Amino acid sequence: MERKIHLINWEVVCTQKVKGGLGIRKIDLLNKALLSKWIWRFAFEEGTLWKKVIGVKYGQEGLGWRTNEARGAFGVGVWKEILKEANWCWDNIRIFPQYLLWRCTKMQLSVRCGTPALVKRLEPQIARDSNDWELVFIEALFNMLRDFKLSQEEDSVVWRGGGQGKFGVSCAYNLLAAPNSLEFPVRCIWVDKVPTKAAFFAWEATWGKILTLDRLQRRGWQLPNCCFLCGCEEENVHHILLHCTVARVLWDIILALFGFIGCSRDGHRGVT
Repeated sequence: MERKIHLINWEVVCTQKVKGGLGIRKIDLLNKALLSKWIWRFAFEEGTLWKKVIGVKYGQEGLGWRTNEARGAFGVGVWKEILKEANWCWDNIRIFPQYLLWRCTKMQLSVRCGTPALVKRLEPQIARDSNDWELVFIEALFNMLRDFKLSQEEDSVVWRGGGQGKFGVSCAYNLLAAPNSLEFPVRCIWVDKVPTKAAFFAWEATWGKILTLDRLQRRGWQLPNCCFLCGCEEENVHHILLHCTVARVLWDIILALFGFIGCSRDGHRGVT
């Protein structure tokens, strides 16, 4: 089988278009996002048959928003595999108006509260007398609760990863993907009514990855490097597109058609 020449790293190809990629999704990250959707649905949906079945089988915790950990010595359960994505998913879910869990196992104290002041209504029941070192934590707890207000509004879950508070596979995938702060001229490349091949070539040229003679030589091809347009200099991406005498004439004609006279092209460089 003939080996193809790869110009751009696959990691770049799989990034979003606004970050310089082609927006192709990685299967493993997309699968994680799709599995996480069921974590969200279990917390968000109410009264559905499938949720009742899962809740009865595994048990529920967290006010019925999540199930207990799936434990099984044999086989691979579907819900067991889904729960592997629960931790990162719940890191991006918050409870509205407020859900606060503070627990100290030695004192057997557990408080769940909403958002007049909660501390005035709280009647803590501590299983034993507190040690001196524990009083610091109790004081910190009451100081924290003093700012919370009770609300008659029913608690609900809100997705913090975008999508106006509701889970979306695309938003979840973007959270899982590696962050990229690169600014890419996406609006100048992927333009409506521009042929796809032309836009794709512009994308490659912006990265400085078009297949020029100097790049072929670096890949082991035994070829003489001479620009086929001017025949004067070695061919590379900047020369063939900008600095070649033939390319300069073409650019002058194109710029003149749009009213740009005497514009310099020396400052144009690829992303890399």
